[in-house]
Amino acid sequence: MRKKRIVTAEERALFEEKFKETRPLIAEPKIDAPAKTPSKQDKSGGLDGNTSERLRRGLIEPQAKLDLHGLTEAAAYHALTAFLRGAHMRGIRLVLVVTGKGKPPEPDAPFDLELNARSRGVLKSAVPRWLDEPALASIVAVVRAAHRSHGGAGALYVYLRKRSR
Repeated sequence: MRKKRIVTAEERALFEEKFKETRPLIAEPKIDAPAKTPSKQDKSGGLDGNTSERLRRGLIEPQAKLDLHGLTEAAAYHALTAFLRGAHMRGIRLVLVVTGKGKPPEPDAPFDLELNARSRGVLKSAVPRWLDEPALASIVAVVRAAHRSHGGAGALYVYLRKRSR
């Protein structure tokens, strides 16, 4: 095994002095990276700064709530879809969707990624994916984790788009 060489302060200063003086001989072409499309969980999507901050601090009370505890995946999907479409039709802007946190993985369970992922909450991982699907993406503006006063990690704020007339 090799020993790591220790660089003295003088060597470092000389390196920095010489490195700053050098310039590339040929300019590298600038390649624009494709723009990354942010998900609904990243962008403000219709929220102004004040509303976003009030939502983050839990100061806005949701106008409707859907609790998905105890539902199967299929039943939860249909309930969520019907609930959000109905809320959007009524002109509701902010709803709370309670998914639950899921059961923690068993400490003595064998290491299996699929089993551990499923034991951490099927609905907690599925609901954000459903909200990004085309069926709901047209009415959903923003999805955020709920403030702890509204359920914290076991719930989501879903901010709906304004209804077009």
